[in-house]
Amino acid sequence: MKRIRTYIELFITFFKIGLCTFGGGISMLPILDRELGDKKKWLTSEELMDYYAIGQSTPGIIAVNVATFCGYKRAGIIGGITATLGVVCPSVIIITLIAGLINSFNEIVYVKKALMGINAAVAANLTYAFFNLTKKAVKNILGVFIFAGAFVSVYFFKVEIFIIVLVSIAIGVSLFYMKKHKEGEEK
Repeated sequence: MKRIRTYIELFITFFKIGLCTFGGGISMLPILDRELGDKKKWLTSEELMDYYAIGQSTPGIIAVNVATFCGYKRAGIIGGITATLGVVCPSVIIITLIAGLINSFNEIVYVKKALMGINAAVAANLTYAFFNLTKKAVKNILGVFIFAGAFVSVYFFKVEIFIIVLVSIAIGVSLFYMKKHKEGEEK
């Protein structure tokens, strides 16, 4: 019975999160942090950042990947599936409704105005996510250099994100082994 309650709680929590997916994965970060970290205490901010980084660099939608990781941590494979279904269901329902009304949907003035408002809210949420993510991810001078290098590479030189991720992984792993090697020499 306890497992079923856990599955229901996972589904409902991620269903609510799935209702707020306007703007994509990065705009969901504050929502995920608030719901999963602050309210539910299911994840620490560091775990969420790790899941988010993995979700960003693996195939699929970030929110779905994070939901799967969190659900799995909370209740194993079935928990991962339950959380994933919860975060996906609102989008499936909304897209199905819109698809049925698509011909007339584009012409509705209220829909156009609502989308303008949603776009402004998404921009604000993205700005918040940017500052929040930067505070948590950039912890030292090396992080500042990696952040600045990644930003300049993507924004000015249009380098593909997967290359940035691979280079960042290589830097992190290299630094880890250099530090480990240095500590070994000191002993």
